[in-house]
Amino acid sequence: INYLKYLLTNMDDSKQTCSPERSVDPSLVSEDGKNVKAVLCQRCGSKVLCPGMALFAEKELFLPAMRKKTSIGQSDGTFDGDTLTAHWLVDDMYTFENVGFTKDVGKVKYLICADCEIGPIGWHCLDDKKSFYVALDRVNHE
Repeated sequence: INYLKYLLTNMDDSKQTCSPERSVDPSLVSEDGKNVKAVLCQRCGSKVLCPGMALFAEKELFLPAMRKKTSIGQSDGTFDGDTLTAHWLVDDMYTFENVGFTKDVGKVKYLICADCEIGPIGWHCLDDKKSFYVALDRVNHE
């Protein structure tokens, strides 16, 4: 419950934009804000998104530290993870080539690689059916 409170207090929709931030590699984002390269799992190389299927978005989201699916939803009261701002935004879950979801953690489902189950690579709030975020720092691009 403490973890859920932390997540909910750190969700701020006013911090979302769709313009590339300066620290993002410009070769990853097209002029219209879409991903130029395929998005791949860092661990197994499985394709998560094809080129041109996601829009770059800046939104502060807390993602727990990367681990296997079985331990993502478990918390001992500590919040080991990262607040990340650079994401690929997808508006339909069927756009993904290869992604899985954790069980609900409050009103959030975390996105994981469907092949090796490492994650979270992204974040989805159950209140918003059209917003799936994949953190650029949690994936590779090719």
